[in-house]
Amino acid sequence: MSIRLQILVISLLLPCWLTGGQLTCEAVQQSSPDQSTEKSAAEKAADGDKPGDKSGDKPDSEELVSTEHVAEIAGRQVRYTATAGKLLLKNDALKSRATVFFVAYTVPSESAAERPVTFCFNGGPGSSSVWLHLGMLGPKRIRFPEDATYLQPPYALEANPFSLLDVTDLVFIDPVSTGYSRPADEVSRSEFHGYEEDIQSVGQFIHDYTTRFLRWGSPRFLCGESYGGLRAAGLTAHLQERYNMELNGVLVISGAVNFQTLRFSSSNDLPNICFLPGYAATAWYHRALSAEMQARTVAEVVADAERFALGPYAQALLKGTAISEAEERTVARQMSVLTGLSEEYLLRARLRVSMGRFGKELLRSRGLTIGRFDSRFTNRDRDDAGETYEFDASGAAIFGPFTATFNDYVRRELKFSDARVYEILTGNVQPWSYKSFENRYVDASESLRRAMTANPSLKVFAACGYYDLATPHFAMDYTLDHLGLAKPLLPNITKKYYEGGHMMYIHEPSMVQLRADLLQFYGGAVPQKP
Repeated sequence: MSIRLQILVISLLLPCWLTGGQLTCEAVQQSSPDQSTEKSAAEKAADGDKPGDKSGDKPDSEELVSTEHVAEIAGRQVRYTATAGKLLLKNDALKSRATVFFVAYTVPSESAAERPVTFCFNGGPGSSSVWLHLGMLGPKRIRFPEDATYLQPPYALEANPFSLLDVTDLVFIDPVSTGYSRPADEVSRSEFHGYEEDIQSVGQFIHDYTTRFLRWGSPRFLCGESYGGLRAAGLTAHLQERYNMELNGVLVISGAVNFQTLRFSSSNDLPNICFLPGYAATAWYHRALSAEMQARTVAEVVADAERFALGPYAQALLKGTAISEAEERTVARQMSVLTGLSEEYLLRARLRVSMGRFGKELLRSRGLTIGRFDSRFTNRDRDDAGETYEFDASGAAIFGPFTATFNDYVRRELKFSDARVYEILTGNVQPWSYKSFENRYVDASESLRRAMTANPSLKVFAACGYYDLATPHFAMDYTLDHLGLAKPLLPNITKKYYEGGHMMYIHEPSMVQLRADLLQFYGGAVPQKP
C-alpha cells in the first residue's frame, strides 16, 4: 500500500466527537460532490485547480483542528479553544456545494452555550477575514507604527490586549473563493459570486455553525468590515426571513452599505459631498491647511467641513452649470480652506474632486501620494505629472504584513495546513453579480431597516475612521440617516469616529477607544440576567 493511500485510509478512520459544544479532536469527513452544475475549465484554472491535482487537500472534505491557548486581555487570563478548518455547505440533497474555511475562538465555561458569539467577515468582495482577525478582534495582532510608517519584513504577531474574546466567542468566516474556501468539484463559482448568492452561502454557514456547535441559545452578533457592511446588512434580513434567526447586534466597521455614496460619476454628486469631510481630515493630518486651521482639532475641522458639505457645497453642486461665476469662486475659496487644494485647481475641476484626484493632488508639491484605505500613509509615484496615484500607499503598507503573519500563524499555532494559496484578497470572484440591483445603485439599507423594524431589540454599531478614503465616515452617516427607520428605533444605532483609517484598529489610540466603545455596546445588546 502506498504512503499516500495509507494516509488517506487513516484520515477516513479518525474519530470526531463533541464535548460541551466544543470540538476536541481533528475531524475529517467524506461527502459526495454535487454533480448538478459543471465547473468550467477556466474556473478551475482560476481556482488553482489542475487535472488530477487537489493541492494536497480534498475540496469536498471537512477538516477541523482544535488547539488550546491562553490570552491576557484587559489584565486577566482567558483560556480559549481555537478551531481552524473547513465546514461543508450542502444542498437539500445533502450533496456538497462548497467548503468554507473558518477560525473560531471559544471560551469554555459552564454556560458556554449562552456566551455571545460574533460572526466576523471582511469584504472586497473577494477578501478573506484576515484583517478583522489579526488586526482587531482575535487574540493575536500585528502592531503597526502609530506614525503610519512602513513595517520592515519579516513581520511578527503579538498578543492582542484589545481582543473581544473576553466578552464574546469569535468566528472568522472566509466566503467561498477567499482564504481556503472553495466550491466543491463540479460546482460553478457563479453559485457564490454575487450579492444574493453570497448572502445565501454565508447565511447558510452561520446557520449550520450555530446548529452544529449548539449556539442557538447564544446572543448572536455580526461584524462586517467594508463590503462586509453590505453583507451584514443583507444578512440581518436573510437570517431572519430564511431561518427565523434573530440577532442581538451588528457591528459595521468602515462599512459600505449604499454604493451611491461612494461611486463618483458625472450624474452622481453625492460622493463629492460624502468624501469632502475626509479630505479635510486628511489635509489637517498632513499639515496642508492654514496655521489657523491647523491650530484646531481634527474633530473641529471635520465638523466645519460637514456643515459646509451639507450647505453651500451641496447647493453649488445641485445647480450644476447654472451656478454663477461669483458663487462658484466663493465656494471654491471655502473649499480650498478646508481641503488644502488650491482655489484654481478646484475651479478647473468644477468643484468635483474624486478620491483618486485628491490622493495625487494634495501633496503633489512634496512629490507624495496619499493612501486610499488610510490617508495617513504616503508613497511616491514614478513622476508627479499624473492625474491620479499609481497605487494605494496604505495598501502597500498593510497587505504584506497581514499575508505573511497569517500564513505562519495558521500553521505554526493553529496547526492547520493547506497546500493551496490562502487568498487574502482575490480577483477570482469576478464577475460579481448585482443582478437584483439592475438599473440602480447597490444598496442594502432597506434590508437593515426591515430587520431592525421586525426585531426592535436589534442594535447597530458603526465605527468610522476620519482618514478612511475608501468608505468615508460621512457616507456612513448619510446611509444611516436615510434608513427611514422609525424614530423610536433610532437609539438602537450607535455611531463612533476614530483618528484612523479604514482599518482604524491598526492605530493603537483608536483601538483603545474602539474596545471601550464596543464593551459598552455589547453590554447594552446582551440581555442581562435577573
